[in-house]
Amino acid sequence: MRTPLFLLVGFLLLGACMLLGRLFSSNYPGASYAATVTFVILWLGISSANLWVGVVKAGYTLSEELPIFLLIFAVPAIAAIFLKWRFL
Repeated sequence: MRTPLFLLVGFLLLGACMLLGRLFSSNYPGASYAATVTFVILWLGISSANLWVGVVKAGYTLSEELPIFLLIFAVPAIAAIFLKWRFL
């Protein structure tokens, strides 16, 4: 249940970052690029924290938690890069 929840949060954070990038792009031309980079860095930190909680607190091994980390991080990050490349 945590994985779909984290993916939902990732897409909501992506939407917020893209919205901010779009709002500030008229005054600052690099805002959409900065928003994409900021999202990827923030999402890497949040995903890494989830990995840490899974290994240290929940008792999973790193090899069990690593595929979940890659899924949680990669899906929204790839979506962010695709949106930046295609639409912004």
